[in-house]
Amino acid sequence: MNILDIAVRLSWRLLSSTKIDVDIKVGYTSDLLSDVMGNAPAESVFITIQAHKNTVAVASLAGLSAILLCSNRQAPQDMIAAADQEGIPIYQTEENQFWASYHLGKLLNLH
Repeated sequence: MNILDIAVRLSWRLLSSTKIDVDIKVGYTSDLLSDVMGNAPAESVFITIQAHKNTVAVASLAGLSAILLCSNRQAPQDMIAAADQEGIPIYQTEENQFWASYHLGKLLNLH
């Protein structure tokens, strides 16, 4: 499913100016950046509460398509600037990581 459609359907707010049109097949939920680098599937959504620019660097290294900040975490300006430079959109949701992961999985029909 297209990331732009996912964001609309799940009421994610775009925080960065990067807006890409890419298909997403899965998400990866973790706050341990080394775990994400070693295990997150490429072209997935990185679901986290880690709101700092190192999150963008990890997403870029791992080939991830987008970052979703949960629990209404705010992205600092240096994180947004890094995401725009790397071409990785940052979204925000009020949901915690469990519910954000659940709703994404349900939407993508993952069982």
